[in-house]
Amino acid sequence: MKAELTFTQFEKMAEKYPDKPAIIYLGEKFTYTRLRNLIDRFATALHRLGVRKGDKVMLYITNSAQWVIAFFGIQKIGAVVVPVAPIYTSFEIEYMVKDSGAETIICLDTNFGYVQDVFSKTCLKRAIVTNLVDLLPFWKRTVGFLFDKIPNGIVKKGENVYFFKDLIKQTPEKLDVDIDPWKDLSYILYTGGTTGFPKGVPGNHMGMTSYVRDVMEDVAGNYIEEGKDIYIAINPLFHIMALGLFVAIGLNYGNTTVIMPAPQVDSILRAIEKYRVRWMLGVPALYRMFLENDRLDQYNMSSLKYCYCGGDVLPIEVFKRWKELFGLSIYQVYGSTEAGHVTYSRLNKEPELMSIGLPLKTRECKVVDPDTLESVPLGETGELVVTSDYTVKHYWNKPEETSRSYVDIDGKIYYRMGDYVRQDEKGDIYYVERSADVIKHKAYRVSASEIEAVLQDHPTVIGACVIGVADPKVGERIKAIVVLKEDARGVDASELTRWCRERLAPYKIPQYIEFRDMLPKSKVGKLLRREIRDEERRKTTKEKK
Repeated sequence: MKAELTFTQFEKMAEKYPDKPAIIYLGEKFTYTRLRNLIDRFATALHRLGVRKGDKVMLYITNSAQWVIAFFGIQKIGAVVVPVAPIYTSFEIEYMVKDSGAETIICLDTNFGYVQDVFSKTCLKRAIVTNLVDLLPFWKRTVGFLFDKIPNGIVKKGENVYFFKDLIKQTPEKLDVDIDPWKDLSYILYTGGTTGFPKGVPGNHMGMTSYVRDVMEDVAGNYIEEGKDIYIAINPLFHIMALGLFVAIGLNYGNTTVIMPAPQVDSILRAIEKYRVRWMLGVPALYRMFLENDRLDQYNMSSLKYCYCGGDVLPIEVFKRWKELFGLSIYQVYGSTEAGHVTYSRLNKEPELMSIGLPLKTRECKVVDPDTLESVPLGETGELVVTSDYTVKHYWNKPEETSRSYVDIDGKIYYRMGDYVRQDEKGDIYYVERSADVIKHKAYRVSASEIEAVLQDHPTVIGACVIGVADPKVGERIKAIVVLKEDARGVDASELTRWCRERLAPYKIPQYIEFRDMLPKSKVGKLLRREIRDEERRKTTKEKK
C-alpha cells in the first residue's frame, strides 16, 4: 500500500470538488475549498503559538465543524491529536493530559471549567476555547442565544487562553513539515484500562489510512457515488469507528457529510429527510431508538440505502424490525481502538445474523485458545486476535498493559481483542461473547477495572466488582457489587454514585450498586469477575421464566 498521510486524499478531493459541500453543520455548509482554507488557517495559528511536530494537542470538544478543522489542522503541522470525550470530568482529563504530555487543549466554553481545574496541575501551556456555534452566521448565533437554544460558558481571555474564532482569522502560511506516515504519530486515542487507568493507543498515519483504503476499495467502492453521496456522522468522532467511516465514505470520496453535534433522534431523522442521506452508521441503541420513536412515520427515510452498525452486536429482533419497516439490511462493522477497523459485512450479500463480517485485507485475524494461543479448529469458539503490518503495537507509557494485550504468535505481534468468536468456512466471523472486563454500554467500551478502581478509592470501600447486566435497549447496564469496611457508617448507593459521578464520565456511572460481605477470589487473590457475571446471568434467566 502506498504511504499516505491522513489528510492526503482529502486535499485531492478539495482540488477536484472545490465548490462541493464537504460538511454540513447546524445547517451551515462548508465547501471543500472553505474547509481546506480553515484547516490551513488553524494549522498556521497553532504553529505561531509554538505547537511543533510531535507535540500533543488534546481535542476536548463535541462533533462540530471545529472538530474537523482542528483534527486536520493539528496533523498538518505534524503534531499529534489526542481526541477525548467532551463529557469527561476534570478527574479524567487531568490523568490523560499528564499521561499524553499534551501542552495544548481545545475545549468548549461549557467545559472550560474542567480545564481550569487541571491547568496548574498539569503540563498544559495553552487552552483554545470555542462555542458550538462559533462558525455559524451572525444572525443564526444571535437567534440561538436570544431563545436560549445554545449552551455557553463564561470564559475570560487570559495569557494562556485563546479563542478558536480569533485564530482562524489569521492568514494561512505554507508550512513545510516533513511527516513520515510510518514513523510519525497521527493520534493517541484513550480506551479503558485493566489497571484502573485509561490506556493511550498511539496510531501512525498508515495505521488509519490502511483500513480507510480497505473500506474504500473492498466495502464501499462499488456502491459509493463519488462527489454526489451524502453521509451522516452521528457517533462521536473521537471514536475510531465513527472517525474512520467519516473519512472513508465522506471526505475521501468528495462527498458531503452531515455532522450531528448530539445524537438526538428527531434531529437525526429530520436531517436524513432534509439532506437525502444515503449512508449512515449507528449503534444498536440508536437503531432501537429510531424504531421506538412514535413520530418515525412523519419522516421520509426513502433516501437511506446503506446502514452500518458498530460498537456492539446488533440484536436480531432490531435487524428484523428494521428490515421489515424500511426494506433495508443493517450491516456490521467491528474493530477496536488498538486494531482499527477489523471486519465489515460486505454489501454484495445479505448479512448473516450475529456475524460481524469478513476481515479487511490489511487485518489478519486468528481465532485462538485464550490459554495456549493456539488456533482452534474452524467453527469452534476462541478468542479473536488481530495483527496488521500498518499498526503500532503498544500502549502509550503502559508496558505492563502492552505485555498483557499484545502477544507474539509465530513471530508476529497480535492484539488480543478480548472477544470470543467463531469463524466459518467462508471466513465470516461470528460474535459469541466478550471478556469479563469489558462492558458495552450504549456502544461505549467501558472498563470494569476502571470503575472498580474509582470505587475502591472511596475511604469506606475495601472491595468492588463491576459487571455488565444484559439490557436490550443499551446493550448492558453497569452493576457494581461493593464490600464496605466493618465500621463504615452512613454510606449507601447514592453516596457511591455521587463519588463516581465526580470522577467518571456519565456513561461509566453504575446504574445498580449492591452491597455484599465478600467477593469471590481465586487462590492467588484474583477477583473472579466472570463468576459474578455468570451468577447474574442465571438470576436474570430465572426471573424471565
